[in-house]
Amino acid sequence: MTDGAQTADLSFEQALRELEQIVGRLESGEVPLDQAISLYEEGDRLRKLCQARLDSAQARIEQVRADSAGNVTGTTPFAAG
Repeated sequence: MTDGAQTADLSFEQALRELEQIVGRLESGEVPLDQAISLYEEGDRLRKLCQARLDSAQARIEQVRADSAGNVTGTTPFAAG
């Protein structure tokens, strides 16, 4: 388990793996209450980190624009919709 400062240093993939492990432990029902609360808090930090990384990646995605002949004319920022 990582603390808040270490959590921020994780890659998206590392954070997601840790989050999956935490969910598995919580779902097992074999974790004492105090530890379950700590795991839940860590899972929430990891979830927020993953969401922030996804939001950042989505903001960087660009849509290619083309003219009627199919020639690329530029790019526009991604617009979720």
